[in-house]
Amino acid sequence: MIKILLVDDHDLIRTGLRRILDDVRGFKVVGEAGNGEDAIRLVRQLEPDVVLMDMNMPGMGGMEATKKILRINDGCKVIVISVLKENPYPAKVMQLGAHGYLTKDAGADEMIRAIHQVVSGQKYIDGGLAQQIALGKLDLSTPDPFEALSERELQIMTMISKGQKVPDIASQLNLSAKTVLTYKYRAFEKLGVEGEVELVHLVLRHKLINSETL
Repeated sequence: MIKILLVDDHDLIRTGLRRILDDVRGFKVVGEAGNGEDAIRLVRQLEPDVVLMDMNMPGMGGMEATKKILRINDGCKVIVISVLKENPYPAKVMQLGAHGYLTKDAGADEMIRAIHQVVSGQKYIDGGLAQQIALGKLDLSTPDPFEALSERELQIMTMISKGQKVPDIASQLNLSAKTVLTYKYRAFEKLGVEGEVELVHLVLRHKLINSETL
């Protein structure tokens, strides 16, 4: 029996995942968490074989939670499920030790296949991303300036580069505007940029986002 822990801050998504997985012979959803802190606690308590991990959540996000889970239970397999398809997210996730990466538009069959594959000791990357890798568009080994950022700094830089304003970012992430500004200027310093225009040029050059999303 493969024990699975679901981690996502949206109840509806967790419910949908549970309904899919409960119908699969040999799978058992043993718990659900809405944030990284609860995920770590439940990994200690329930010792799941697989964690399906959302990346962007209030509080501790998926990257930090993944790192801590792998430290406390190196036998647990973490598959990140995210809406994010562009570098550096997939690269960072796989480099920090995650066993799989799926986008949220992946089908149920692919998710089931990914779980079986990581339990067998292999890595699994979403089919669309695997094609990008094959075409040389997504390099999991090449470092980029965004590697120096924390998960929260990277998240805020992405939101700013898409034109979101500090008050809106603060509201979405349940942070104060002052805290968002602190992350912003700390990240600017690490990246060596002096403003939002330079940031946009940098994220486009390193394919953090597509120009079509601007």
